Amino acid sequence: MAAPVVLLTDFGASEYAGILKGVIARHAPGAPVIDLCHDVSPQGVREGAWLLAQAFRWFPQGSVFLAVVDPGVGTERRALAIETEAGFFVGPDNGLLFPAASAAGIRRAVALEVPPGASATFHGRDVFAPAAARLAAGAALERLGSPIPHPEAQLVPLSFWLQGREGEIVRIDRFGNCITNLPALPGRTEYEARIEVGRLPARLKQVATYREAPPGEPVAIVNSYGTLEIAVRDGNAAEVIGTRVQSRVTLA
Repeated sequence: MAAPVVLLTDFGASEYAGILKGVIARHAPGAPVIDLCHDVSPQGVREGAWLLAQAFRWFPQGSVFLAVVDPGVGTERRALAIETEAGFFVGPDNGLLFPAASAAGIRRAVALEVPPGASATFHGRDVFAPAAARLAAGAALERLGSPIPHPEAQLVPLSFWLQGREGEIVRIDRFGNCITNLPALPGRTEYEARIEVGRLPARLKQVATYREAPPGEPVAIVNSYGTLEIAVRDGNAAEVIGTRVQSRVTLA
């Protein structure tokens, strides 16, 4: 049976995600295709990288993760397929794959060949989806491109700001919750709060569930990824605070 192909893109509800699925179906008809997320912010490489690094561990061993958040499409940036202890990661060499692949344990990587006639604006269709489908169908990694020696040191890295209790907003979900990369502090019920972009109360209350929060008031809560997020009960925290992804935030 073919391995699952898991999709993460910034394509939204456009036709581009559907075309990826069509290409996969042509090359690997038996491969299950799973939509992880298509609402990564446009060109949101850091946001996509964080989400992929959090999510990959919930999928079956051997899954093929096809990630396309690619503002450098058509340039000299490399196209990658990476084999890890958990499965394969396929996408652009712009940092998008690096946190997840590193956490999964990189074994080896290849630079994918860009076929003649490939669109300069849609490598997802012409380069990444065919490669992901071939891997899902059992093709050997080395047949897809040129080996990259010492890939851990050769791939474009990406890391997230975390200095003591200062981190960053790594994602704003569809509810407006501001997800940070900061771990919770055991036993704390509130935090001294500062934010680079927007306004927060000087002291931010921590709650266990959204229903414990006073309506309209920003609070901290431990999310399903195990980090702190800033939420507003029955509201949109990002709008209430006036913040954005990559804003640095301190919860001390």
